[in-house]
Amino acid sequence: MTKILAFVGMPASGKSEAASVLRRAGITVINMGDVIREEVVRRGLEPTDANTGGVGTDLREKEGRDAVAKRCIPKIRDADEDFIGIDGVRSVPEVELFKEAFGDDFTLVSVDSPLEIRFDRVLARKRCDDMKDISELKVRDDRELGWGMGEAMEIADLVVENNSTLEEFRKKITALVE
Repeated sequence: MTKILAFVGMPASGKSEAASVLRRAGITVINMGDVIREEVVRRGLEPTDANTGGVGTDLREKEGRDAVAKRCIPKIRDADEDFIGIDGVRSVPEVELFKEAFGDDFTLVSVDSPLEIRFDRVLARKRCDDMKDISELKVRDDRELGWGMGEAMEIADLVVENNSTLEEFRKKITALVE
């Protein structure tokens, strides 16, 4: 059975960095946001935060709150690996679907980081769909909380605080993997 280490957290909390630590250790990572970005491209839309968020909301409204997780499970099975990371869990129905598919081999990790630190990271990473000011980050937070992310964070198996240096955070994730 495949062991799964999945990350949930607010935008720019460090989920992608945690996933990068796994990748550097040779572990395959499925990015749930990539599933939505693929759908944005499929629909012929620009990859803006508004379009990405809109498509994410649309998928969840039309196909259920676990729509993105449903699209990830075949990717996980096709990877045929002993250990896989998942970047970007957003809701309890997604967690429930993953637990149903992978049982006790699924571990959910909440990455926790304060708003101001997260906004500094947004400015530093310069992604095409990122926010330009802190009020836009709050809008994105509200949208993702509306998808049920807060509840998913509350039921996480583990919580990792990401409020110090990048090196300190990487050490915490490495320790989890080991």
